[in-house]
Amino acid sequence: MQHGQEHIDHEMIKIEVNLDDIPGEWLGHVMDLLLDAGANDVFYVPIYMKKNRPGTMLQVLCQDNQKFEMMDIIFRETTTLGVRYYPLSVKRLGRQFKEVQTPWGSVSVKQGILQGEVVQQAPEYSDCKAISDKHGIPLKLVFQEVWKQLN
Repeated sequence: MQHGQEHIDHEMIKIEVNLDDIPGEWLGHVMDLLLDAGANDVFYVPIYMKKNRPGTMLQVLCQDNQKFEMMDIIFRETTTLGVRYYPLSVKRLGRQFKEVQTPWGSVSVKQGILQGEVVQQAPEYSDCKAISDKHGIPLKLVFQEVWKQLN
């Protein structure tokens, strides 16, 4: 299935681990490694663990056939002794891109398609930032201009 088409991914896995004894700097490194290895999404949530200790929950979304590679990274790069993982399905919107012209240059806009209808739109941050940097104008002004063109 192409990512441009609306679909459901049934072969997904969510991996979770609670960490209470890992430096914050390591977490960013672990996130980079997981994303570089092909994880669909990686994020952290602040939590309270036993004995009311602050901790961090690491969550990874990946294809089922990637789970052991992701677990290997987690075991080698964090302080955990175990992980939880669950099968899940993910509903994905169809995607298409539209070019919007601004007075300073072109910006790509990602559109989410549900049953043939555009239901989400988001200007590409990197395009807007490049224009902002090149022309010395506020980033929010670039975004506002793109939204004005879309509406």
